Amino acid sequence: MKTAIVYASVHHGNTKKIIDEIAKTKDVELIDATQTVEKDLSEYDLIGFASGVYGGKFHQSVLKFASVNLTDNKNVFLICTYGGRPVFKSIEQVIAYKHDNIVGRFSCKGFDTFGPFKLIGGVSKGHPDEKDLAAAVEFYNGLTEQPVFLK
Repeated sequence: MKTAIVYASVHHGNTKKIIDEIAKTKDVELIDATQTVEKDLSEYDLIGFASGVYGGKFHQSVLKFASVNLTDNKNVFLICTYGGRPVFKSIEQVIAYKHDNIVGRFSCKGFDTFGPFKLIGGVSKGHPDEKDLAAAVEFYNGLTEQPVFLK
């Protein structure tokens, strides 16, 4: 199974820690959406979109990358790191428009100093931690060890 994870990890590297841990154990191509604007995704069997939550949405570079490059009828999984709460709606709208199948969602806390969190020294310090990283790998393994069928 050929897998790519398209990601943006901008402030504290929370999302990058998660996807790097997944990539250590499996053959996964990591695509930084802040650096890569276009990429043919048709050759991948499974595509992940990973981002921190910025203003209640996935990072704009991931949303734009998905809207430009995602092809119809792909199996897609989502990963987000957050200080406040997990939010998937922005990327789910793009995926629905492209007629793709969401096969799983993973989220965990990540150190966050954005906006009002900066005033209190940040939230979710120490995350993602070892437990979060192990849970992310377990989530991904669950996707790849089971056959995935389109709706």
